[in-house]
Amino acid sequence: MRKQLVFATNNSHKLEEIKAMLGNEIEVLSLADINCHTDIPETADTLEGNARQKAQYIYDNFGLDCFADDTGLEVESLGGAPGVYSARYAGGEGHDSQANMQKLLAEMKEKNNRKAQFRTIISLIEKGEEKQFEGIVKGFITKEKKGESGFGYDPIFQPEGYKSTFAELGNDIKNRISHRAQAVKLLCEYLLKKENI
Repeated sequence: MRKQLVFATNNSHKLEEIKAMLGNEIEVLSLADINCHTDIPETADTLEGNARQKAQYIYDNFGLDCFADDTGLEVESLGGAPGVYSARYAGGEGHDSQANMQKLLAEMKEKNNRKAQFRTIISLIEKGEEKQFEGIVKGFITKEKKGESGFGYDPIFQPEGYKSTFAELGNDIKNRISHRAQAVKLLCEYLLKKENI
């Protein structure tokens, strides 16, 4: 019997990415698979707290082993902002990527230090015990939007060692080097090692 794990996300891209990385060893279930249609709260003031909150919600309400992630863009000259508020940086309801980018570019206008990093935290809860995994990719904020692929802040984030933004690099390269890819890789290594002990 294959081990089952719930991934607390409604993002189909993230779900497919994880399933591909874990292969046939572990069966990954979506929120829809377990009939969870609740908008799981994310009210913590850290990425670690939000990831834990989402995973804990599934564990507490459905009794299933689960993992969840949270990601933030942290800009050095803005004291780490937007950070945990990245998705709703420009305010208002929902995730307005264009408004978020416009606000960030406006705030960076006079800044010479454009260093930034994307950080992803994954919280895994198995049998009530939590383990967290972190992925970081460093880079800087460009002065204008470039590229069409990706989502969120991808058109204004240029990773270290590349001359293009995430949105210009395309999903294949981004998914190999990104913060989420790093955190997912650590999660997968941990899970597959446990399965093969």
